[in-house]
Amino acid sequence: MTFALGPNRYGKAENRVVRVHRDTARHGIRDLNVSTQLRGDFTAAHVDGDQSQVLTTDTQKNTAFAYAEQVGVRSPEDYALALGERLLVAAPAATASRVEVEEYPWDRVEVGGVGHDHTFVRRGGEVRTTVVVRERDTPPLVVSGLRDLVLLKTTGSEFRGFLREEYTTLEDAADRILATSLTARWRHGATAPADWDASHDAVRRTCVETFATTYSRALQETLYTMGVAVLRAHPHVAEIDFSAPNKHHVLVDLSPFGVDNPGEVFVATDRPYGLIEARVQREAHECRGHFGEF
Repeated sequence: MTFALGPNRYGKAENRVVRVHRDTARHGIRDLNVSTQLRGDFTAAHVDGDQSQVLTTDTQKNTAFAYAEQVGVRSPEDYALALGERLLVAAPAATASRVEVEEYPWDRVEVGGVGHDHTFVRRGGEVRTTVVVRERDTPPLVVSGLRDLVLLKTTGSEFRGFLREEYTTLEDAADRILATSLTARWRHGATAPADWDASHDAVRRTCVETFATTYSRALQETLYTMGVAVLRAHPHVAEIDFSAPNKHHVLVDLSPFGVDNPGEVFVATDRPYGLIEARVQREAHECRGHFGEF
């Protein structure tokens, strides 16, 4: 019986890189969690213990910090593109690099109605995400996104007419709270946006506005409508992927206390929850694999 090494990759996970821009008296901050990986011909390292072609994970970590200073962090995408290219230069045995960046947004503290020059406050739990995969002699794959974007609408949503069988107990809901903690990832096509930050903000705004203004007969329909709106409004986006837990809000029965509850008091349940996932894409021949391939 013979054995062979299968697909493999290695890198340095979760480098906490905070870059402060001090070029002027009005400072800027980018708060990042950076993970790097390399894949390629590293058979000797696994089979023979030969590390001569291995760019150490410690070197990858050092490069992530050095590049935050040397090239700056104009956006997570710009930074990840530059870092991924540098790792391929440093590791000749690597055929591809993968850089994943999470950004924790900070807003300026307002003093007298004006944003302070160097004081910031963390913006809730929402996280901006970026994945850049670079293969040699191939255009980079750039996936932008966000996670933990909590959305809720108090009306404009129903769920009824679903399949019923002997174990079904759920009642039709003609008017319900619709809430989710949205994860969205969108792959850019051949033409990159001129401004990654502006592009991210615009796609996010399209998702939020569509969620707000779409009458929802199901969370599935809402996600599809959001995806179509993003692709229609942003030609550089090739496809968008959603993961949306249904944050259930159950009307509390106050009748035992002689109290009417006309759709005003709910209990928010955290589990179990419905998990709805969907991808909306342009014509199939335009799509480039799956987000999770590498």
